[in-house]
Order: sequence, then structure tokens, then C-alpha cells
Amino acid sequence: MSREAAILHADADAFFASVEQRDDPSLRGRPTVVGGGVVMAASYEARAYGIHGGMGGRTARRLCPHVKSVEPNFSAYTEASKALFEIFKRTSPVVEGLSMEEAFLDVRGLEHISGTPREIAARLRRDVRRELDLPLSVGVARTKVLAKMASRAAKPDGLLVVAPEEETAFLHPLPVEALWGVGETTAEKLHAAGILTVGALASRDEVVLESILGAHAARHLHAIAHNRDPRRVRPGRRRRSIGSQSALGSRPRSRAELEAVLVALVDRVTRRMRSARRAGRTVTLRLRFGDFTRASRSRTLPHPAAATGSILSAARLLLEKSTSMIERRGITLIGVAISNLTESESGEQLELSLDGAPDPAIDAAIDEVRDRFGPDAIRRPATLSRERSLTPWLRPGEERRSRPG
Repeated sequence: MSREAAILHADADAFFASVEQRDDPSLRGRPTVVGGGVVMAASYEARAYGIHGGMGGRTARRLCPHVKSVEPNFSAYTEASKALFEIFKRTSPVVEGLSMEEAFLDVRGLEHISGTPREIAARLRRDVRRELDLPLSVGVARTKVLAKMASRAAKPDGLLVVAPEEETAFLHPLPVEALWGVGETTAEKLHAAGILTVGALASRDEVVLESILGAHAARHLHAIAHNRDPRRVRPGRRRRSIGSQSALGSRPRSRAELEAVLVALVDRVTRRMRSARRAGRTVTLRLRFGDFTRASRSRTLPHPAAATGSILSAARLLLEKSTSMIERRGITLIGVAISNLTESESGEQLELSLDGAPDPAIDAAIDEVRDRFGPDAIRRPATLSRERSLTPWLRPGEERRSRPG
């Protein structure tokens, strides 16, 4: 572990929403969300009203009646991401990307060339603002986990350096939810045990934490509560999977609605795969139910694919196999991920489809039209509203009612 705070975590604030506000001056300073049915991203003006990603559009409009909703423009986000990473790579030769808008940068040894880590971070923020007109928050610390937590604390559009002698003072007063890896369920378990802050977590014996969280989670959280994180910034790291998810809210969803969501997710993921010239073999469907439990199902294809039709066929089978669980528990989130990724020269399907799936050339044509005229220039049929809704999957405890037609 380095003895100096020289790891940067850089994160573009409310990335999708910020790109939309940059490209449309009428949105600047206004509460803005990306996505209509489900909020994909919310500007900080919208977050001030309690709106957040994954929230239903109807709920967002109830919280802020004058919120502006825009459809996602993935080609603009991809272009902004590429430009952002060019600045990252210009700032440091050691960059590890985490997503489209965030990365770790190791700036050790650059003092004589670029200045102190604080000066480098400040210049990075200025460059991103000047060249891309986007806000960037940066955290600087000795470890990756603390740098990420510092950037989160610096949001929006801020810079926070946690010096080695300040680590405990910064870390221990934070709520346990601030730790990287603590979700809603883990937080509830810790709260039930009277552990509300990182300091309280650090003071507990690891064996005690194992009885609450299990061995793996206890070991991980106990280590980061003491800022023990030996991981180095790894440049050139490739993503092991490409995925997307959609929160559905708590109301019952019909089969037609779930089909539309699934098609939209697969369409989004496969387009990103083709853009990145990747193909994958394993299709994973992730579900979150009304009782907050989760489940995942996977299917491995005989050959790598990136064609929407082939991936969608596998995802539909996985959804169909989950019917009984959805009927019993309700459904609040669907996610699709493709793993076992390989390089693909064309980014298209590497096998002929035998299941009636669209020809890969159609996917390529759709991608080109959307790149030129926007994501809504062509819509997959299942994502359009249907005149007839199939039998809904009900939430637990609700009675099934017959529907006309």
C-alpha cells in the first residue's frame, strides 16, 4: 500500500443528465431526468426533490411536477465517455476504467512532471470542464476504496483529498452505508446489530461480524473500515460483462410489459456490445422481487454472439423459467448481462441463427440509423405499447381478477 495519497477516483457527476444539460442549454439549472417510464439518471437539481435513478417516472413527476424528462441519447454518452477517458489517459499513464464516466488514476511519481496529487486532480477537473463542459468530482487517497468514498463525499463537482493522517477522522464518522459494497440488506443487518457508523464497524471483532454478515462480507468490510485495501490501479482492465437493468417500481406488471422491458434491455446491451466489438456466450437474467430477495438465471450459448435476436431468445427462455417466482413474489427489477466476452472484428453474431432471429445485417442497419438520427428513430416492436395486455403477474397477496378481451 502506498504511503502517500496518490490514487485518484474521478467520477463525472450525473453523467447522462449532465450530457443532456450540456447539449441543450434550456435544461441547464432545471430539474432533468433521462428516461420517461423509469428514471435512468437524474440531475442534481432533480435530486434535490428526492428523485433518483431507478425511480418510476410517475413518482418523479409527483415529487417535482415541473421536472423535464428527456429520452436517452446513447451515442452522445458514448462520445462524451471516449473524450473523458482521453483526458484521463493524458493525465496519468495508469488508468483503470470502472464505467463510462469513472476511473481510478495512479499519479505516483508524477510530482516533478505534473505537480502534487492535489494539483493534478484540480487540473483534471479544470480540463474536463473546459474541454467537455461537464462536472467532475475527484477523490484522492492512499487506497482505491478510500479514493472512491472521497469522490462521493466531494459531489457534486468537488475535490476532496484525504491525507494519510486524516484517514480515521474522515472514515469513522461516516454511516456504514457509505462503505463500498454495503447495500440495503447489509445495512439493515448492521443497524439491527447496533452498528451505525464505520467507526463502530471497525471496533467490532471480525468473528462477531461473521455471525452477522457471513465470513466473506465480514472480512471485506472489516478491512475497508480500517482502510486496508492493497489493490493497485490496473491499467487496461477489460470489462468481464456488459449489462443493463431497469427498476420497475412496486405496481403489478403484465407479461407484455415485462416483455417490452426485456426487449429494451437486450437491445441496449447488444448495441453496446457491437459498438465495443465484443461478443459473448453467457446470458444472465437478474431479478429482484417484491420481498427484496434476488435471483439470477444463466444460459450459455454454443458460440459467442452479439446479435439482438440470439441474445433475446435466450433471455426470453430465462424469463419464462422464472414465471412461478414472479407470480409468487412480484417483480421490481429486471437486469440482463452478457459475459464470457470475446473480441469480434465486426461486433456481430459469430454464428448463423437457426431460431428465426433477425439477420445480423439488420442489427447493423438499425445501429447506423440510430447513430445518425437518434435512439428513437427505430423502435423494436415489443417496446411499443400494445392494445391488448396479457395476464398480469400479481404482487404477493393480491387476488387475480379477470380482464376483458
